[in-house]
Order: sequence, then C-alpha cells, then structure tokens
Amino acid sequence: MNLKLHKPLCVFDLETTGTNIGKDRIVEICILKVNPDASRESKTWRVNPEMPIPKESSAIHGIYDDDVAEAPTFREIAPKIMAMIKDSDLGGFNSNRFDIPVLAEEMLRADVDFDLSKHRFVDAQTIFFKKEPRNLGAAYQFYCGKTLENAHSAEADVMATFEVLDAQVGKYEDVPNEIAELSDFSTQNKFADLAGMIHFDDSGQEIFAFGKYKGQKVKDVFQKDLGYYGWLQNADFPLYTKKIFTKIQLKSRF
Repeated sequence: MNLKLHKPLCVFDLETTGTNIGKDRIVEICILKVNPDASRESKTWRVNPEMPIPKESSAIHGIYDDDVAEAPTFREIAPKIMAMIKDSDLGGFNSNRFDIPVLAEEMLRADVDFDLSKHRFVDAQTIFFKKEPRNLGAAYQFYCGKTLENAHSAEADVMATFEVLDAQVGKYEDVPNEIAELSDFSTQNKFADLAGMIHFDDSGQEIFAFGKYKGQKVKDVFQKDLGYYGWLQNADFPLYTKKIFTKIQLKSRF
C-alpha cells in the first residue's frame, strides 16, 4: 500500500435520489475502511430514502423504489455508519463536493451531531483532475490498468476509488502519502460550510458568499441584523450550512 495511514481511512460512495445536496437522499452507501496495518473491512447498505426515486436517477445507478421498499431508513442505520467512520479520515471520488455534504445532511436529519472538524477529507477526483482530467472509469483504467465493471454500483465505485487513490500516491512523487498533506492537496477550495455559501476572508473570518451581505463578515451581519439569521434558518439552505450559521451566531453574541 502506497498510502501511509496513521488512523483508519474510510473511503465511501453514495447512490442517491438526485444531486441536490439539501433535498436528495441516500439509497445506497458503501464504506471501505482501510486500517494503518492495511487490513480492510467493507459494509454496504441499501437505504429507504422515504421519497420516490426519480426514474432518471434509477437509470444511472439501477436502484428502484421496489429495491429499497423494505430497506432500513437512514435514521435506522446512522449509528452503524457513525460507529464505522468514528476516528477515521474520509475519502471518496468527488466526495468533497457531493458525498460528504450529502452524508452530513443525512446525519443531521437523523439527529446525529456529525462534526466534520474531526475528520480529514481526501478526494481522489480532485487529485485525478489535477493530474489526468477524466472520470472514475478512465482513472481506474489509467492508474490501475483495469476496466471498471458495474459502474455506479456503490460497492464497485468505492473499491475502484480506493485502488485509484492508492495508485495515485504511488505514481506521483509530488503527491504525499500522509493523509494530512494529501487532504490539503486534494482540496480545491476551503469553505466554512460544505455548500460553499460561507467563505473565508484573508484573515480567516467567515464571510457571506451570496445575497445582500455578500463579502461581509457573518458575525458582523448577525450583530447588526439578527433578523437575517432567523431568515437564514427558515430558508431552503442545507442543514450543515445552517449549523455553521448557528455556531457563528452564538459566537457573535460574546
């Protein structure tokens, strides 16, 4: 294994009802947990999303309403997922922009306080796009010399993603094998939230990236316009973004 791990790395992949981070739900999740000693374990769950799966989404991942009618809801399996990823770093393919934000939303809906600050994130797609701009199937062929069979199956994708990530570390001398440095390398933009609605200014302060207060410090806005915080909490924003707003609002009171 080319990766040098100091704690477990959980590589995961989601199949969902769609691509809206705030509204769509998970229908399948697979987690491959790789330990520092290179031992591995994997778990795959089908999930009842408690909403119809659009036909266009089913056409991609092959999971239909009948396939998950008797499956557990995310709330039911959330404790098992947390037990698996606890004290681990998180990896995936396009995970920083999609899988991790969606997972965070599902955890918060299930009343699980998912604290992303306890994990480092490694996105194999970001590394791939920096080095060889293509998709997962091409990455698997390029780095591993294999054809990705059963693409858009969570299990097939997550297994391929780990092999690609490990091969990337072995191929490029300037791609670090330590998760801390690899996390920095695979991160394109650093936001305070996951949806990119709260940016950082040059001094590291959270600022709005949208709306009438765009570019202004969030804490300053909350101090002068508390009603705006209330509007944000009632508006159609992702739950994790609202959580960050609440954290800033509480700090702004002191």
